[in-house]
Amino acid sequence: MAVLTPRERPRRWTRDDVVVTDQSVVRRAVGAAAIGNITEWFDFGVYAYFEPTIKKVFFSGLSDTLGTIATFALFAVAFLVRPFGGMFFGPLADRIGRNKVLATTMLLMALGTFAIGCIPSQAAIGVGAPILLLIARLIQGFSTGGEYGNAMTFIAEYAPDRRRGFAGSWLEFGTFTGYLLGAIVVTVADAALSEQQLLSWGWRIPFLVALPLGIIGVYLRTRLAETPAFAALEKESEQREQANRTGTEARTLLRLWPFVLVCSGLVVVWNVTNYMLTSYMPTYMSDTVPHATGGGVSTTTSQWLQIVVMVVALLSIPFIGKLSDRVGRKPVIWGGVISLIVLAFPMILLIRAQNPVSVFFGLLIMGLVLITFSASLPSTLPSLFPTEVRGAGLSVAFNVSVSLFAGTTSFVVGSLVSATGDLNWPAYYLIGAGVIGAVSAWFLHEPNGRRMWGSPPAAGSEREAEALVREPEPALTPAG
Repeated sequence: MAVLTPRERPRRWTRDDVVVTDQSVVRRAVGAAAIGNITEWFDFGVYAYFEPTIKKVFFSGLSDTLGTIATFALFAVAFLVRPFGGMFFGPLADRIGRNKVLATTMLLMALGTFAIGCIPSQAAIGVGAPILLLIARLIQGFSTGGEYGNAMTFIAEYAPDRRRGFAGSWLEFGTFTGYLLGAIVVTVADAALSEQQLLSWGWRIPFLVALPLGIIGVYLRTRLAETPAFAALEKESEQREQANRTGTEARTLLRLWPFVLVCSGLVVVWNVTNYMLTSYMPTYMSDTVPHATGGGVSTTTSQWLQIVVMVVALLSIPFIGKLSDRVGRKPVIWGGVISLIVLAFPMILLIRAQNPVSVFFGLLIMGLVLITFSASLPSTLPSLFPTEVRGAGLSVAFNVSVSLFAGTTSFVVGSLVSATGDLNWPAYYLIGAGVIGAVSAWFLHEPNGRRMWGSPPAAGSEREAEALVREPEPALTPAG
């Protein structure tokens, strides 16, 4: 079976062709892109950890099982509109520039999260409460559909070819930072406030904090738009606008369907693992396992164990990203998919144990598997599409995969466990995702050190630019 490779002929480049990226601009680009992930995953962390509280606030009239399913369903529903957000914002970013779109999605995301903190409880306004929560989640989902794919594109197009893995890994550093902040805020609130205080007003505070975070993000992204590097990118995007209006973009993506499938499969294995750990495991440890076996660990213990795992992952991601620049993306990705398939059952059995040490090691294994994807894929996925359709291709493939298979992980696995009583469903689901990831990795070409498809080489210094000119470009053959 042939490896999928970009359809370009290798060529010799002159020094004038090579783009030398200002490292201070790269750092600002990474920071501006990562702030969106911090805000997004701050909300996810808060929602996942506050699941029992949100269930009581918005679904107090339902049984415990139905309330849990309804809460997870509202978490999952935001993912159903993510493809629409990707279809809208992805092509728009290819036309008017990445940063204008990222500033818009940042603001929408912050407003949607802030709105959740303002919704009255079901006890106060009845069925209107979950309906308003649904609307806020749909706004979040639509904005997120244009956020992550364009943020990956944004960083990838700024980063030097030989350090793109390291630069891209900082996007996921923002993801884990946001989740960690959300988890810490909820854990502290649980410890400091009574249950009555949490139900009446305490749960609102983390959601309200999202608005100032969003304002900071918009400010950072607006400042970045003033740099010469982004002005050049904007100019190029405006020059492509007329061509994209004719439908060329859609036809190009249809021709690139094998690359879309590879991207989708890698997104599935990455995000199923991600949402299993960050969204489902808090409830699985502190609610599902105790109800089924009488064992498990307390809510407070599970929260702190997950926080420690997040800290380990947070500190490890940049190092794995840098490693992928040295050994290649594919070895790192293969390490992740093989580990997921082989270790899925052991990690779930450890998490089901009553011993906090065993639970910690089960979570740690899942977290370490996750960071192999989180550190390598933000720089890998943008390389699958040429510049003129990168925003659209990545946004659509990413969000459709997340919506259908990954973002629904908590809802689907929680429902299967409730329906069957089998506590091993998380392991089955992870193994299935691992198999999909392995097939996708098989067809992936190695992008490490290569220029972005449809773009000239990018270097981090004049010396590196001279080296790129002297070295022949790698041949993009089916041997990949």
